[in-house]
Amino acid sequence: MTHGGLGATLARTREGILLALDSVRANKARAALTILGVGIGVMVVIAMASTITGVNRGVTQRLETLGPRTFFVWRFFREGIQVSDGSDEMSPWRRNPWMTVEEAELIRQLPLVRDVTVREASSGQVVYGDITLDDVSVRGMTPSWVTVVGGSVVDGRNFTPAEQAAGARVMVINEKLADELFPGLDPIGKRAKVFGEPFEVVGKYAEPASLFGSGDSPVVIMPHGTFTKVAQYWKGWLQVAVVPVEYTTVAETQDQVISALRAARGLRAGQENNFAVVGQDRLLANFNNVTGAFFVVMLALSSIGLLVGGVGVIAIMMISVTERTREIGVRKALGATRAEIMFQFLVEAATLTLLGGITGMVLGGLIAWGVASWTPIPAVIPLWSVIVALLASAVTGIFFGLYPASRAARLDPVEALRYE
Repeated sequence: MTHGGLGATLARTREGILLALDSVRANKARAALTILGVGIGVMVVIAMASTITGVNRGVTQRLETLGPRTFFVWRFFREGIQVSDGSDEMSPWRRNPWMTVEEAELIRQLPLVRDVTVREASSGQVVYGDITLDDVSVRGMTPSWVTVVGGSVVDGRNFTPAEQAAGARVMVINEKLADELFPGLDPIGKRAKVFGEPFEVVGKYAEPASLFGSGDSPVVIMPHGTFTKVAQYWKGWLQVAVVPVEYTTVAETQDQVISALRAARGLRAGQENNFAVVGQDRLLANFNNVTGAFFVVMLALSSIGLLVGGVGVIAIMMISVTERTREIGVRKALGATRAEIMFQFLVEAATLTLLGGITGMVLGGLIAWGVASWTPIPAVIPLWSVIVALLASAVTGIFFGLYPASRAARLDPVEALRYE
């Protein structure tokens, strides 16, 4: 393109932008409809993208607190969003036997395993004096739980293997429970009732900062053997976390765990595993699949807003074509081509929707800021969402502006000049 041709194109672009701004001022209600529709669509994209990106980061951070090499052995695991009607076909986990403490100990003895922690959970009432807390999260775990789940015991101590073996009535509580159950008191050494049984507080635990931490909710952690005796819980969902030794790979340790469990359960060659060994890569992949479904919903919602904006573009641009019929006739009489007329109107339409896009970006950015400020989700606006939002805005204007622009370009100059 020559310098003159480029200059003419820029001049027409500038003219189209100025005319679009004039249309906004002259047709405030219709322009507001267009800007609002596109703005809502873009706002949904920005807000959802920033929230989902924040959630993904939170999940990654949470897994990092467990140690990048930690993997899990569960009764059952299946990727994706699951919907069950309770039948065996829709609930294949029913066919898998429960994981047991004996199997966890078998895994612990394997040469490539450094440590194993088991976990079962429930919720229950905790009472101290005249203070009663309902629905407190209660977890039964083995003594090495701190090294696996992260965080630290900031006061007192953790329970010991001897207390685990003896089924001792001892517990570690998180800082939230300490504040609510023992306000103004040192909780260490105090006795409180959990599931109606007296327990001594031996430690206070500070959880690692993460999206899915429970620092804002009261938590009790007790020896797993004690938990199984006193807790009211959903049996059959023992979780085993495995930490490999330093000198091996996670895959080699997983293979050794799978071989040991298959042998212990008497599975023959060709039979599928009736347990699940799940690495952090699978957990992240599964979570990404779930958030992918939310992205589909996001696109559907945003497309509705863009459609509303597009209808507004057609309406306001058709009015613009009608009001400027004589002007179009004059320009054609002076030598303006169909392409030049069409280009000007498309620029005008794209400008209208870009105004909506910018409005939506501002609103979406405010929502992302609110989510990051007032929730544990580290929401952040990804660059790709900004690019997609602006492109979608411009494309909406061009697509829905094609018909009005084409109609303007096809006007007969003689008839247009006669128009009053």
